[in-house]
Amino acid sequence: MLLPSWHLIGALLVLTATAGDSTNKIILPQILNGSVGGGNNAGGKHPSGTKTTTANQATGVITGGGATAGSGLGNTVVGSNGVIVAGGVANVPTSNLNTVVEEPEFTEYIENVTVPAGRNVKLGCSVKNLGSYKVAWMHFEQSAILTVHNHVITRNPRISVTHDKHDRHRTWYLHINNVHEEDKGRYMCQINTVTAKTQFGYLNVVVPPNIDDSLSSSDVIVREGANISLRCRASGSPRPIIKWKRDDNSRIAINKNHIVNEWEGDTLEITRISRLDMGAYLCIASNGVPPTVSKRIKVSVDFPPMLLIPHQLVGAPEGFNVTIECFTEAHPTSLNYWTRGEGPIIHDSHKYKVESSVGVPAYKTHMKLTIINVSSGDDGIYKCVAKNPRGETDGIIRLYVSYPPTTASSGIYTTDSHWGESNYVNGNGGDSTRSIYGQDKNKTQSSLGGVNGNNPNEIDGESKGSSTRSVAIAWLLTMQMLLLGLRLC
Repeated sequence: MLLPSWHLIGALLVLTATAGDSTNKIILPQILNGSVGGGNNAGGKHPSGTKTTTANQATGVITGGGATAGSGLGNTVVGSNGVIVAGGVANVPTSNLNTVVEEPEFTEYIENVTVPAGRNVKLGCSVKNLGSYKVAWMHFEQSAILTVHNHVITRNPRISVTHDKHDRHRTWYLHINNVHEEDKGRYMCQINTVTAKTQFGYLNVVVPPNIDDSLSSSDVIVREGANISLRCRASGSPRPIIKWKRDDNSRIAINKNHIVNEWEGDTLEITRISRLDMGAYLCIASNGVPPTVSKRIKVSVDFPPMLLIPHQLVGAPEGFNVTIECFTEAHPTSLNYWTRGEGPIIHDSHKYKVESSVGVPAYKTHMKLTIINVSSGDDGIYKCVAKNPRGETDGIIRLYVSYPPTTASSGIYTTDSHWGESNYVNGNGGDSTRSIYGQDKNKTQSSLGGVNGNNPNEIDGESKGSSTRSVAIAWLLTMQMLLLGLRLC
């Protein structure tokens, strides 16, 4: 009946034993049937030279380096620090005595992996001599146990674990499906030996850029001369770089002294914006992870109408067609029309042809009024008018009809070679002399009385002498009409 007390003593000795073996081996103790061997091999050496530990079955006292076994405990395996780490079946045949079992070891490092968000990823942990020990996977930063052996501990449905039974290293794979950005971090593979063995692998999750419309600017409308600030916010991993470009590849005027091809930064600021800065701006976000994304922001600059009148005084021979013209600039787009003096708006008819074409940039418009078969009744003042919500302006063109003594063939007479100045009229009624627009080249007859408009000294006609006299008379009459017109003003 003393046997139970020896069991108690043996257990206490096991709990109070200190580590006396510095080797990384788990030692199976001698299991003695009856009282054979007593303690003859206490502290002996295994034939391989490895230190062994034996226990006396009769007394239950540890006689070796740190393992113990008493009657009825079976094949209990005790680590070098005295903690029981495995168990077995009693009465092991004497052929299994003093068997040496190596501890598990990692055979390969866990590879660091970089993967785009949304992909699937697999991390491998290779171990040899695993025996009855277990392999666990953990997310280190989140302090979360993911799997233990074949069991998934986390409730994350995207996590699973597999292992290759045919692999001599027994590789355990952690699978993460549809990777999210929060999945990035260090992953730890651990073996539950007495002193746990661990190794780490890093999962880097990259995310393509995404522009947040709620935090970015939309299309804007500003008055000319104001300051504007355009914002563009983008997320992604790594953090995206923001660049600004104009949609038409023209340069960006940050201010009058600073003009660039592109601008880098979350915010684009333009000082004293002008109509030349109007257009679409592209916010482009990139971080090396495809695809690069962009947002198109349209900038509209409002200003009152302005008029450019190439020729304010136009003369034409009777019976010719004559075209007068104005150039307008306005935003929003202006309402453009012609009147005769203070009369009603001129529309297309057998007498008038009204044309309007959009220029480049789109805030420019070319207005034309063709007067067909001019006669003395067409003399007078014609007005081109432009209106938009920001203002209104008009320009005046004076037309006079000349009567040369010779009959000229009918045709279109334009303002290219007429007397007068080019005037630029703005919405406030001011004007300034400018000649920046090209002239119309579509006339069918070049000048008054057969004189070429480009070279007044060049004379057409079959008879040089008679032509000279005709031209002299024509010029005399024209000058008289001009003086008469000036008096009427």
